[in-house]
Amino acid sequence: MKSNFHLLFYLRKQKNYKGGPMAVYMRITVDGKRVEMSAGRECDPAKWNSHAGRAIGAKEEIKSLNNYLDSLLTKVRNAHQVLIDANQRITTESLQNQFTGKTEKSRYLMKLFAEHNAKVKALIGNGFEANTLKGYNTSEKHLTGFLQKKYGKTDIEISQLNYAFITGFEFYLKADCKITGVSAAKYIKHLKKIANHCIANGWLKQNPFINFKSTAKAKERTFLTQQELDNITTSPKITIERLKQVKDIFVFCCYTGLSYADVKKLKRNEIGIGMDGEQWIFTSRQKTDTSSRIPLLPVASAILNRYQDHPQCENKGLLLPVLSNQKMNAYLKEIADLSDVHKHLTFHLARHTFATTVTLSNSVPIETVSKMLGHTNIKTTQHYAKILDLKVSQDMAALKQKYLTI
Repeated sequence: MKSNFHLLFYLRKQKNYKGGPMAVYMRITVDGKRVEMSAGRECDPAKWNSHAGRAIGAKEEIKSLNNYLDSLLTKVRNAHQVLIDANQRITTESLQNQFTGKTEKSRYLMKLFAEHNAKVKALIGNGFEANTLKGYNTSEKHLTGFLQKKYGKTDIEISQLNYAFITGFEFYLKADCKITGVSAAKYIKHLKKIANHCIANGWLKQNPFINFKSTAKAKERTFLTQQELDNITTSPKITIERLKQVKDIFVFCCYTGLSYADVKKLKRNEIGIGMDGEQWIFTSRQKTDTSSRIPLLPVASAILNRYQDHPQCENKGLLLPVLSNQKMNAYLKEIADLSDVHKHLTFHLARHTFATTVTLSNSVPIETVSKMLGHTNIKTTQHYAKILDLKVSQDMAALKQKYLTI
């Protein structure tokens, strides 16, 4: 980043000046803004050429003064070149600081990223989850690989973080790491968090993301139709106890919208009576720590009743005996086969099914669904509404019927 500067030496008359030598000052001007400082020398006004900004004469003291002023000019030029080489923004302040040696402490991208991840690690269980740290660590690994390939370095100053860096990193993630657009957008988002931290602290003067816009599109969310959900719920082929248990918990989440992490920690004291006199779940989402209040549908209530006397639930005060996420997903594959469901079942599919098939498809307002899911932004819930062709068909059928009666 180049920026021209102008340096002028001049004499400044001090207060109560009555004659004799005057102090020599230097004025640095960058883009119309200027800063002034003492040159540490004096000169008789009669021997000063204000146009040239130098002393006049052939005496040794005059030559010495002019040589000194020339050396100051050289030092300012050198300071200017240092800022250009470091790709730093050149202002009167930055040039003065570089010239006087009062430069700001250099801050490096990967060091800041490592410091951020260390703080996240320290706060696991108190605002962050282990999976969140895992994602940040992966971002750190990919950034390190990009820096090594692109710059041949393991770190760079944050001043080098710009639009070209961001687009280059995005290309590296997709082309070299074979990462999908959605996943690449997540790692870019982690980098943006570090950039915002630097901007907030005044370490970055400009936002490098100001012209960057991710083109990644979220994958269409898969969900079960009511027929598929009924097949799983009533399948006579599921007779093994471990599969019946996993099926019950999966179906429970289909009718409550709870994620794996939330149903695993769900305790008996989180079931209460709502304002309608019926049973409700009063809990908070582990991911966002937002409250989630869900009226229990009959299917969900029946499942809870089946596990009231389960030893694991009684000993730990839990509502359901939830296994590890890995085992649950592994058993769901068997359950899909036994239920004649030809979709890849994962535990998170239950949450999608609640949002689409159980609620939105049955005309539950999107604001209500968003509240039950514990979403912090209704835009997240709108992703589910976009894929409901059945709901669109039903709504338009009702509209057609209205026009037929006119």
